Amino acid sequence: MSRPFRVLVAKVGLDGHDRGAKVIATALRDAGMEVIYTGLRQTPEMVVNAALQEDVDAIGVSILSGAHNTVFPKIIALMKEKDMTDVLLTGGGIIPEDDMRSLNEMGVGKLFAPGATTTEIADYIKQWVKENRPF
Repeated sequence: MSRPFRVLVAKVGLDGHDRGAKVIATALRDAGMEVIYTGLRQTPEMVVNAALQEDVDAIGVSILSGAHNTVFPKIIALMKEKDMTDVLLTGGGIIPEDDMRSLNEMGVGKLFAPGATTTEIADYIKQWVKENRPF
């Protein structure tokens, strides 16, 4: 039997609104994943180090502060630096579509806007991990 997928859910920066991240964390757990929730006010370095330590398959960043064009590129750069090329970086929040496209082009996975269902998010993570992470 294979191990459950491991997902780190993070809130980066000064954004103090964590209800959505907690809902997602619970939904992913209910979908059979092991979830590590970092809590509020994490730095990109803290997120990547925790993901490395916890040997996660995916990192999900919840961002509502408008800092997505700073946070995601920093996290993806740190992940590449630490050779975490087989770990999914995904997330969601208030991110304009043009910014989503730019972030996807630099290596960030699918980003979810308000209204995305928890099932859609869980299914995306499961599918990506099955296709990209050898067990």
